[in-house]
Amino acid sequence: MDLQLKGKSVVVTAASKGLGKATALEFAKEGAYVLISSRSERDLQAAVEEIKEHSGNERVDYTVCDMTKPKQITQLAEKALEWNGTIDVLINNAGGPPAGVFDDFNDEDWQQAFELNLLSFIRTIRAVLPSMKEQKEGRILNIASSSIKQSLDNLILSNTFRAGIVGLSKSLSQELAPENILINTVGPGRIATDRVAQLDEKRAGKLGLSVEELKEKTEKNIPMRRYGEPEEFAKTLVFLASSQNTYLTGQALVVDGGLVKAL
Repeated sequence: MDLQLKGKSVVVTAASKGLGKATALEFAKEGAYVLISSRSERDLQAAVEEIKEHSGNERVDYTVCDMTKPKQITQLAEKALEWNGTIDVLINNAGGPPAGVFDDFNDEDWQQAFELNLLSFIRTIRAVLPSMKEQKEGRILNIASSSIKQSLDNLILSNTFRAGIVGLSKSLSQELAPENILINTVGPGRIATDRVAQLDEKRAGKLGLSVEELKEKTEKNIPMRRYGEPEEFAKTLVFLASSQNTYLTGQALVVDGGLVKAL
């Protein structure tokens, strides 16, 4: 299947590591022009070289962008337009908020999580929409969490603001569909990333288990009996962002090997 992504302009935020980097790599393999961002220039430089090496695509670049800084988000969109003239695809991504329960967090913690995990998505969408509306086409994908379908223990900040992303996407899908701009939310389950490893380590400590014991226990609850790989998650996003997806919008999907039991 030709995904018709060659030469398309793709922006992937928080992409120096983890799911963002894996997603950027899959787009690069399809011949897209890929602009990645994160807060660390050093990590971005390393990620760009790795993506170029594994994809054979030299049209990969970066810009430093802290997703809690509105000016930097605006500059990210400006860099993409300057580099390739359009923004065809936005992959909205941001690092997850701290783990914990309600009594662990004060107003400042809630505000920081809101700015990083919901308001940043709003700002980035706002920054790219003029280009998409002008060309009457675009794809926006918001990376969230499997908590968009089923709340996760000890992750109250994530549970709260990931749900907000779903509401945002659903509302925008109604507004943007007449202009052929499709927007969806995709939540990873237990995907083998540094973020999941950190959460496993913290949870294992609370339960008095080794990380290996916790992982083995968790895998028994996943129908596919293993954690997913970042590239498996990324390939789903690449299809949804491609021209082959012409009718799916406003949806909240999980890539989880069957872990979430909610309908």
